[in-house]
Amino acid sequence: MDKKALSERDICTKFISPAIERAGWDMQAQLREEVYITNGRIMVRGRMTKRAAGKRVDYILYYKPNIPIAIVEAKDNNHRVGDGMQQALEYAEMIDVPFVFSSNGDAFLAHDRTGQSQEVEREIQPDQFPSPRELWRRYCTYKGLTPEIEAVVAQDYYSDGRRDARYYQANAVNRAVEAVAKGQDRLLLVMATGTGKTYTAFQIIWRLWKAGVKKRILFLADRNILIDQAKTNDFKPFGKAMTKIRNRKVNKAFEVYLALYQAISGTDEQADIFKQFSPDFFDLIVVDECHRGSAADNSAWRVILDYFSSATQIGLTATPKETADVSTTHYFGEPVYTYSLKQGIEDGFLAPYKVVRVDLDRDLAGWRPERGKVDKFGEEIRDRIYNQRDFDRTLVLEQRTTLVARKVTEFLKATDRFDKTIVFCEDIDHAARMRQALVNENGDLCAQNRKYVMQITGDNDEGKAELDNFIHPEERYPVVVTTSKLLTTGVDAQTCKVIVLDQNIRSMSEFKQIIGRGTRIHEDTGKLFFTIIDFRKATEHFADPDFDGAPVQIYEPEEGDAIAPPPIEDDPLSGEPSLVLEVDGMGAGADGIMGSFGGDDGGERTKRVKYVVADVPVYVVAERVQYYGKDGKLITESLKDYVRNAVREEYTSLDAFLKTWSEADRKRAVVKELEERGVFFEELAREVGKDFSPFDLVCHVAFDRPALTRKERAKRVRDTSYFAKYGDAARAVLDALLTKYADEGVDDIEDIQMLKVQPLTGFGTPVEIIERFGGKDAYVKAVRELEDALYQSAS
Repeated sequence: MDKKALSERDICTKFISPAIERAGWDMQAQLREEVYITNGRIMVRGRMTKRAAGKRVDYILYYKPNIPIAIVEAKDNNHRVGDGMQQALEYAEMIDVPFVFSSNGDAFLAHDRTGQSQEVEREIQPDQFPSPRELWRRYCTYKGLTPEIEAVVAQDYYSDGRRDARYYQANAVNRAVEAVAKGQDRLLLVMATGTGKTYTAFQIIWRLWKAGVKKRILFLADRNILIDQAKTNDFKPFGKAMTKIRNRKVNKAFEVYLALYQAISGTDEQADIFKQFSPDFFDLIVVDECHRGSAADNSAWRVILDYFSSATQIGLTATPKETADVSTTHYFGEPVYTYSLKQGIEDGFLAPYKVVRVDLDRDLAGWRPERGKVDKFGEEIRDRIYNQRDFDRTLVLEQRTTLVARKVTEFLKATDRFDKTIVFCEDIDHAARMRQALVNENGDLCAQNRKYVMQITGDNDEGKAELDNFIHPEERYPVVVTTSKLLTTGVDAQTCKVIVLDQNIRSMSEFKQIIGRGTRIHEDTGKLFFTIIDFRKATEHFADPDFDGAPVQIYEPEEGDAIAPPPIEDDPLSGEPSLVLEVDGMGAGADGIMGSFGGDDGGERTKRVKYVVADVPVYVVAERVQYYGKDGKLITESLKDYVRNAVREEYTSLDAFLKTWSEADRKRAVVKELEERGVFFEELAREVGKDFSPFDLVCHVAFDRPALTRKERAKRVRDTSYFAKYGDAARAVLDALLTKYADEGVDDIEDIQMLKVQPLTGFGTPVEIIERFGGKDAYVKAVRELEDALYQSAS
């Protein structure tokens, strides 16, 4: 057997796996092969999406399920033993394992990340591969695990056989369990919205509960929907040991308690029903969305946490809050694990986003009433300059509200009017007026179903009753909802495709929470990215160093253009995961809308003065095309510019590209590699406007060479004597492949599956067709020669 002729998979099967098994590893329970640890980043071009390849680990070795301690990266025997090491170390950092191996089947290169070995890397023979017991012993020494701590750290996860923890969830669970086992009593986990904080919390609680180190647990949240979702879904395995505290009644017979902090605390001693428990009743408290107040010294949550101060307390948040008055990290400590929005998008677990930014003239320049100006209710308006922060709080410009509703409607009409949309407003009054404006702009669909547009705010019982229908993937209505604070956090809106920001957002944590309403992916409904329409410059938070998922593009059409960005022209995309588009340049008048007074969601209604003005026109202004480059700087770039730069990063010259193309066994592999760098050939062909193959698109766009269409290339082959060397039977097959290439745009003619489609099936079965050439090798050779003839030069 020629070892160098074997594929990487053969090397794994014949050499690497047997060596691992001989070392004592249980091949069923302790080893997984070809594990995709990420889904692959979603790339967006116009309205098209594609996934980049996910990151795949050849072997992950587990002491127990979801407790990984080593990985092995394999290469075929044409590589050196350590050629997979650098790639393996990247994966090891991601999945938090200390022991890393690379192999080509001859030996293993072992890397010890613990820092305890004098020799960090050393080569070992196949019969020297360490056993599970040896690696676990070294792991325990590295982590400082005593036998008592080890028993907790090794406690099994809950498993129903259907759902496995993602790598970052396992990292968070393992680090938290280890920290608790070592005696740490305040912990913080930071995980981006949509990454499964509740599931992570469940696994932490389950393992500590099953290990017997935490016997009574309190799970706290500030939204009823968070508690109900946890009880019904992730926490369901606790069964009869679990209860939800409701009706201000306490039953001390349970072990796991779920509660709204509002349900167990109040404004006086009698309302503080949590005091019916003794201070040492709970030994573990988990606080969901802990940024919302538990870290403030004077918050209601802190009263509860201080009362149960002897309990271990774990805070979960997507957005730790750090202000002069509130510090999440001051109370809980630095995070034991962080999984950011940026990383979630890069891994393909979270949706990338576009941002349509609309600048209004009154927002930019402000408005000052003339002397003696009264509003529509006869109230004299105080003489001063009113700016964006005033609008819809102290001053209502009705035409502004109508313009915002009109632009949102224009966007939905240009994309899909049934895309689930959340419009974030200043307060309840603003949400009510915005609902009315949107109803007027969408009268046709509201006539079909009155729930097409709905207001969901703290004071609106009918709207709140529709919240479950809005977030349910299979419910069509409501489609567009207006809100203020109620939907900023804790709402699992998987299918939300549009987020409209008509609210002044000063808090980075609130901004991240709002953006998080759209970051969930829902493949079944085609929700792979979402769009943010920003009327308040809230997306300037993207430039803040504290924001971890920077946007990459800004688009603003010329005057008179539609609000929805065009699918091809002027819609470039860099290789980053997020997309921002800015829209300006469109003027519009507006009709008046009745205004009223109101407060914010979840708080008391206020009596602040709010002027309502109907006769001030509002317009959209400014024009430019920009995007955020990889270095975070704004630059101007078209789709062609992006492709040119992406290709030239991979191929420094036309000769380098031609050499790779001519030597590639399969041209499709070269095309796929460029697609994974964000080159969408279909979109590029539409912009160029001709039926060019990927080969000609690269030569033309990246290297400024004249290009030929597929038909021109096919004709050039037919005009030569290329077919003369083949008999009639083989010539007919090659001519049919050439026709598929020229007339149907099929570039992958080297794929043997082409023999199973018309008109090739007319020549017989794939085996019969191949026999026309004298066998498979001769057929493959003939097709590659046909490709060489097609792509003989770039001119």
